[in-house]
Parts: sequence; C-alpha cells; structure tokens
Amino acid sequence: MDQKIKRRSLLGGLGVAAAGLFALKAAPVVQEKIETLAAPAEPEGTGYRLTEHVKKYYRTTTI
Repeated sequence: MDQKIKRRSLLGGLGVAAAGLFALKAAPVVQEKIETLAAPAEPEGTGYRLTEHVKKYYRTTTI
C-alpha cells in the first residue's frame, strides 16, 4: 500500500508540474491578447475622428 501512495504522489506532482509549465508557456500569449483588446484600434483614413478635443466641444454645446 505504501508503494501505491508514493506512485500517486509522484504522478500528482508530475501533473502539477506540467500544469505549471503550461501556464508559464501560455502567459505571454494571454498577456499579448489582453494588451491587444485593451488598446482600441485607430481608424484608418483621414476622415472624421471622435477625439477628446471634439468630445469637449460637444460638451460645451449642450444646453
């Protein structure tokens, strides 16, 4: 019975180590995706853009 407990502990430890390695490997990818989602994409072209300056102007025109 003692041998089974050691084997289970070893396999459990290997599973935890594998999960830790996977998390370390996936962390940069996840961080990159978070940064991509956090930064809004700038629209292409030279047309109208709703900037802070324009928003301030709209706030001053409200009655």
